[in-house]
Amino acid sequence: MPLNDTDQLHALGYRQELRRSLSVLGNITMGFAVVAPVVALYSVAQVGTTLAGPAWVLTLPFVLLGQLLVVYVYAELVARWPLAGGPYQWGRRLVGPAYGWLGGWVWQFAVMFGNTTVAYLAAPWVFALVGVEPTPGGLVAVAIGVVVLATFVNAYGINVLRLFVGLGIAAEAVASVLVGLALLLVFRQHPFALLTRTLGAEELSGSTFSAFLAVIAVAGWAFIGFDACVSTAEETKDASRQVPRAMWWALLSVGSVVILNAVAVGVAHPDPAAVAAGRDLDPVTTAVVHGFGSWSDKPFVIVVLTSFLACAMASQGGAARGLYSLARDDVFPFARFVKRVNARQAPIGGLVTGGLISAAGLLFGLESSAIGSLISFGTAATFLPFFLVAVAALAGRARGLLPRSPGRTALTVLALLWTGFELVNVWWPREVLAPPGAPWYQVWAAFIGGAVVIGGGLAYLVVRRPQERLAPVVAAVSDSA
Repeated sequence: MPLNDTDQLHALGYRQELRRSLSVLGNITMGFAVVAPVVALYSVAQVGTTLAGPAWVLTLPFVLLGQLLVVYVYAELVARWPLAGGPYQWGRRLVGPAYGWLGGWVWQFAVMFGNTTVAYLAAPWVFALVGVEPTPGGLVAVAIGVVVLATFVNAYGINVLRLFVGLGIAAEAVASVLVGLALLLVFRQHPFALLTRTLGAEELSGSTFSAFLAVIAVAGWAFIGFDACVSTAEETKDASRQVPRAMWWALLSVGSVVILNAVAVGVAHPDPAAVAAGRDLDPVTTAVVHGFGSWSDKPFVIVVLTSFLACAMASQGGAARGLYSLARDDVFPFARFVKRVNARQAPIGGLVTGGLISAAGLLFGLESSAIGSLISFGTAATFLPFFLVAVAALAGRARGLLPRSPGRTALTVLALLWTGFELVNVWWPREVLAPPGAPWYQVWAAFIGGAVVIGGGLAYLVVRRPQERLAPVVAAVSDSA
């Protein structure tokens, strides 16, 4: 007879401390929110068009396919170990304590600095809503306010978080689908053949091949976030069965809407050549306002801001649960505080810790090149945990801890090859992805940031030796049931 959720968690060595109340739809919402379609499109559309013209959209199905390989690996692992802090929990079981701890450490900083990026990019939309020109200090202050708001919403528990995120994402998803279809079917300005043209944008990168490699690196940002489903695994009912489903639905739904809107913006924009030449830095808004009229400006700003806020709330919640997972094993600095759970069964210690680190990163926003470096690292760092998890999965198959069937092994190898390729591609220093005249350290931000985080983790492993405090791991849910 299968174990219930509480007994499964106990079999894996933990007691139920967080409130288990999410359905599969609630879990999907968390993954959908972290990189919602509007956030994803705003993150990549202008850069992609500047690098490769309207043809940049051709890379999106390729990148989505690669990320589906990652979801395959994550889905198999979370079905066996439905625990918060997935990369840490899986790595320690499949490879060893030190590997798992380092994977969890890297993943935490990637998410926390990713939260910094989301909060900073949300701030200009607040100013756009009220019609005020932002200053560097103003952007930082508003972004810190976004982090504080996300912390308070999360502190009220998973049900309140689900409500806020669900309402925001429902409005954003409906709006983005309707806007995309309207741009595509009613306000289209160009034939679809435009999407095969670069309009000379590849000259910025030196060649068409280099341009599309850069676009693939940028487009990766549009298809992440599904790992937030893992973060709330201990709060999801029937987690070992429902969380894998939620990840597939989250990525496929976000991916479909992103591709729909990317195509729609490309063919509905009044002057694609201006975007390719770098003269239009906000092609999405330009296409929407040109099609719907000037009245749509403020409503669209509200939709975008809503999407960013939902993303910030869900992402900060995921970071807090990862910190909680490390701290309850007493393998994270100040673990006694970080592992605290409040009366509403929310990981308040992780929320405060993650919020403080993300907010501290925002102080770099007082200097544009410094915040640019942090954003570059926060974006690039996302793919390192994907790669480390794929390595762990392949090692687990080699050790007989996971099934060794030819199909499963082949898919894991493909996931490893994809994440390895994208890791190198995203981390590759490119001047074309930095602002004109950017200092060298911003161009190399991914490598520098990665070296600092990994170096700090290795130093902590050597000095504090957290891996020696970890209890022996237990069987997977499927084995213990």
